[in-house]
This record gives sequence, C-alpha cells and structure tokens, in this order.
Amino acid sequence: MEMRVYARRRIAFAVTVSVVGLILALMGCRRQVIPPGPPPADMATSGQVALTGGGTNLEVTQVAATPTPGPSPTATPTRTPPETTATTYTVRPGDTLLRIAALYGTTVESLMRINRLANPDQIKVGQVLNVSVEAEHVGPGEQLIPDSELVYGPSYRAFDVQAAVASYPGLLAHYSETVGTRELSGAEIVELIANQYSVGPRVLLALLELRGGWLTNPDPPSTQRTYPMGYIRGVYWDGLYMQLAQAANALNGGFYGWWLDTLWLVQVGNGVFVQFSPTLNAGTAGVQKMLADTAPSYDAWVSDLERFAQVYQGLFGDPFAYEVSPLVSPTTKAPSLQLPWPKGETWFYTGGPHPGWGTVGAYAAIDFTTDEEHIGCAVSRHWVTAVADGLVVVSEDGMVLQDLDGDGFVGTGWVVLYMHIASHERVAAGTMLKAGDRIGHPSCEGGVSDASHLHLARRVNGVWIPADDANWPMVLGGWRPVEGANAYDGTLVHGDETRTACECWDVATNGITH
Repeated sequence: MEMRVYARRRIAFAVTVSVVGLILALMGCRRQVIPPGPPPADMATSGQVALTGGGTNLEVTQVAATPTPGPSPTATPTRTPPETTATTYTVRPGDTLLRIAALYGTTVESLMRINRLANPDQIKVGQVLNVSVEAEHVGPGEQLIPDSELVYGPSYRAFDVQAAVASYPGLLAHYSETVGTRELSGAEIVELIANQYSVGPRVLLALLELRGGWLTNPDPPSTQRTYPMGYIRGVYWDGLYMQLAQAANALNGGFYGWWLDTLWLVQVGNGVFVQFSPTLNAGTAGVQKMLADTAPSYDAWVSDLERFAQVYQGLFGDPFAYEVSPLVSPTTKAPSLQLPWPKGETWFYTGGPHPGWGTVGAYAAIDFTTDEEHIGCAVSRHWVTAVADGLVVVSEDGMVLQDLDGDGFVGTGWVVLYMHIASHERVAAGTMLKAGDRIGHPSCEGGVSDASHLHLARRVNGVWIPADDANWPMVLGGWRPVEGANAYDGTLVHGDETRTACECWDVATNGITH
C-alpha cells in the first residue's frame, strides 16, 4: 500500500500572522517554535540542557528534545548536580568550530569530543551542538513555594480567583482583553491560563504583581501595562494573555525540568548561566526559571527572588501553609482508558509524546487524526469519544477537561484533556459522561494547527503525567505510548504490534482500529 503523507505546514511567525494566531501559539500542539525575544549578544540560538540522564530541556525559543523517561513525579527533596552542564547552539551560516568555541570560552577539542565529531569541518548549518558551559553562579537554595503551590492542584480547591482579584484596587480588577473570539476580564484570563497550563493562580498573581504591579496599582507605567510579566519582546507579545502564557510556559519548564531531572541551568538577560542549587524543590525551580527569563542580570535575578517571597507573603500569606504533600501519592493508580473514538473506526497516530500544553514540560500528550486525508482545518465529521467515565468541568476554546473522580474540580484526581474540539456539537460543561460517549469533533480550534486532529493528555492533582510514565502510562485500549528521540516521535505498542507516529495515513505504520 502506498503511504499517504499527512501534510502539516509549519507555522511561520511573520509580520502577516494574525494576532489571534499568535495568541494561540503557546497553546499549539504541533512542533511550534515561540518567537524569540531579544537574545544576549551572539547567543540567539542558545538553549539549555543537563547532560546527566541523557535528558534535554531546551529554551522556549527551540523545539525541545525528548527527555529520557525519568521517575514518576513524586517528591524529590534534593538532586545531585551533574558533572557537566551544557547549553546547545544551532550552527549558522559562516560558523566554524573555532568561532563557536571562542563565543563560549571553550575549545575546539572540547566541542569535537562532546559532539563526537571526527573532523572540525564536519559541522553544517542547522546542526545542533552541545557546548559545555561553566555556570558562573550557583543560585540561591531557599525554597520559595511548595511543589503543590506551582501546579493547579488540590491546594487551590477553595481559592476564588475572581474574589482575590476584586479585593485589590489595581488594573487587573478592571481590565479586559479579547482572547481568541471572546472578551475576557483580567481574572478570567488568569483562570484560563491556570486551566490550560495547570499552573497555580496564586503564583501567577504574585508574579504579575512583582513584575507589573497589576494587583495594587490602578495605573501602572506604560511598559508594565504593555508587558506586565516582563517579557519585553515587541509586537505580538503585549497584553495580559500572551504575557501570562509565556510565564506559565517558563514555570512549567522549570518545574518539570527539576522534577524529571532534565534542567540544571537558567540564563539571565546578560548571558550569564546560573546552576540550580541542589536544595531546591520543583516549585521553586519553576519560579527561578521564569524570573531568570525576565531578569537583566544575576544580581537583579537574586533580588527578584527575594522580592517574590515578600510579594507572595503580602498577598496570600505563607505559601507553605497551603502545602499538599505528597502531591502525587506513590500509591496512585492509573485509570483504565479506552481509545478516544467509536468502535470499528480506524484513526491514525500522528504525534508521539510531547508537552501537554505549551512547548516545555512533561511529555504528557499524544495526537491522533481521522481518515479524512484532505480535511485541512475543516471540522471533522467523526466524533471524539470519552476514554473513561467522568464529569466535563471545562468546555471552551477547543478544550474539554474531563474530571474522572467527578468532584467538579480540575485540580484533584485524574483529569483528561481533549484538545482541538470544535465548538459545533461540543459536549457542555457539567455533563456526566460514560466511556464511549461523544465529546465533539476534531478541528484546529484552540491552538496552532493547520490540520484537524485530537491532542490527548492527562494530569493528576494538577501534575502533567508523561504518556509513557513508568508507573502510570497512558494505555488506551491496550496501546501503550513509548517516547521517541524527539518530541512528537515515538510508538504505540500493543502486545507484538507496534505503530509509529507519522504525519501520514498508512494502516500498517500508524493506523489503529478500535
């Protein structure tokens, strides 16, 4: 049988791209690259990676490589620093190993050894090189928040974002913005980001006050009004939604980078690399990562961390008073799930494990498409169906969140994300579903995509769980995901059968029949 290619154009962030499209960029589940802001001199293509465990965790200006599956996300009190920390560099026209070595203060021999190059002239444009980096500082080791505070988990069950925002006189209480096709208040935007990224709203609000003064100042200065989280990156990056989305993405990058032991370095605005202290926790690593992204220097970053603790205490009291530990119990059981389409139909596995939301974090999601080869972004005629029994708690912006324990809160128990579900005939919030009941139709709604498909992911107690987690794999009707060498690569395995993620329609390669 001839393999048919499942074509998806990569999205280019040109001047002609619509504002709505850019707003959705951080929500996309294809191999998206967030437009970079002004980088440190001569480091426009740098990223970050820890070389222990074979894992990689790249900056949000790059496509993240797949981390080696690590331990399930249970509490990690301390970590052992890696013997070698490194960054990555993408070769550009005119580059030589000598120039790259000089840029990073290393040697040609070191570059050749780390990258297994037999010839110094072997490099080519677009090649990604590992570069050994000596961090100039080890960051502060004080734990600022518990892990449970960074994720949208059990500690937020009684937290009312609307009431918290309304209790302060700042701009946020009176702000509104168009997100997609809806006009949302400031509090609604915070709630939307919390639901999408599964990031704690108290952390978002504290950072918003720290960077922009939006809770207490009715009229922030122009720069803080335009770029309230400190991501001063020009056109398309203004506004509350985009700023909070970038911050939430960075928070998840630090949190899961720590928890899965794939991130040891952060970089501040003047190009200085800082190594995490081994005494941190995942929640604090998330805050450190986000603040490093928006700090001009190491000293400014350390000051920001101290101010964050003060701001948080002033707004909400002691963050450790909200702690839930363990955040995910080792005795947690993975739910039994079926394939998310009707029996008798064949769908196609188009995306292996990749981040549940945004561009970094646990590889919690996988993608499927229908047999409609030339559908583009038209709404599919096929139905996505529930993988288990559970209550629909969110149904908006292409996103359906199904609460499997039925308590009505997305931060407790297992929750399934069905993404890119068309508004037409989409199941309503408040609906109690049985496994196999209709969710809606695949589309491009709710994120950057140029072909209709389903993005499926899980989280428990607010934590994104890798699709091929050793303890809690996302087994769908007997098919178990296995990560590949890069995000979106990988296989599904069922006994002696294997299907490989492919942007194609080929039953033998990636077709799965329910």
